[in-house]
Amino acid sequence: MPLPKNRIIPEKKVYFHPEILHCPDCGIKLKRHHTAWKKNISTLQGVIQVWNMAYFCPSEACGPLRRYFRSAQADALCMKHTSYGFDVLALVGDLRFKQHKTIGEITEALNERGVATSERNSMRLYERYLVLLRASVTDHTRIQLEKVVQENKGIMLSMDGVQPEKGNETLYVVREVFSGTILAAKNLKSGSASELMALLQPVKDMNFPVIGLVSDGQQSIRIAMETMWPNSPYQYCQYHYLKDIAKPVVDIDRKLKTGIKKTLRGIREIEKVVEKDTSDEAEIAKDYLAAVRSILLEDGNPPLDLPGIRIYENAQAVQKSLENCLSKKRASSPEKG
Repeated sequence: MPLPKNRIIPEKKVYFHPEILHCPDCGIKLKRHHTAWKKNISTLQGVIQVWNMAYFCPSEACGPLRRYFRSAQADALCMKHTSYGFDVLALVGDLRFKQHKTIGEITEALNERGVATSERNSMRLYERYLVLLRASVTDHTRIQLEKVVQENKGIMLSMDGVQPEKGNETLYVVREVFSGTILAAKNLKSGSASELMALLQPVKDMNFPVIGLVSDGQQSIRIAMETMWPNSPYQYCQYHYLKDIAKPVVDIDRKLKTGIKKTLRGIREIEKVVEKDTSDEAEIAKDYLAAVRSILLEDGNPPLDLPGIRIYENAQAVQKSLENCLSKKRASSPEKG
């Protein structure tokens, strides 16, 4: 039976002990009593099995009340009821909000980093990241937003929804654009304008001047935001706008990429010919074949970085270099009589 995608297997055991060695009241050396908790934790440096050992003061002078001391460092490795480190959660937030990755792309990126997960589990990690952000929305956030208002005469709000799989609830996130601060986040079943307005109400109650609204093309989001702030200018997200208008170009570029790769896949026959040849010419040919192989692995980030155009330009560069190499060889070869 295959293991679940998010099953994590520890690579080593790490034991943690209290940071203090003596009782803070009587000064007697603490003694080990039991294991406070143990669990496997997946971090960006690998999977570890963490044992957090509980200690107590054996002195009767401290009275019958027993207090247990454990490692604060171990408790700071991950959130309660989860097996993923805070560094993993931070990476999830970075992938989503700075690199605009989807849940599927986040899952792929985590697995490439050695963090075993599935799309459903990645969504849970994303939700936990947002829980941390919501916990930080305190006076510190208000002070941060006040600085944004001083610098920009107001705040700019964006709203986006993420749905990991069809049929699941959609996670809606409200963000302040200038600072990147998450102001609200909630799973919603329908995403109607009335539900979104309820999500936006605590943001409106903060009473900061809103100088702009940004979202994708979802009508209910636009209606909710424009209803809450009718006098604030609204803008369609530039990323989504560019992605939509570039779709025909991206489709053509995809065909170009496919066509070029088809013409380059015949290199396997050439590789077989020079595989066992150790001459200088064969070694040069092998270098060019390796360059062509690397071109086949090229990829871009549409719409601004088109993979088809990138492959075409790199193939042109290899072809030009090869032509120059051949012309130099012909020039240096003695003429036949």
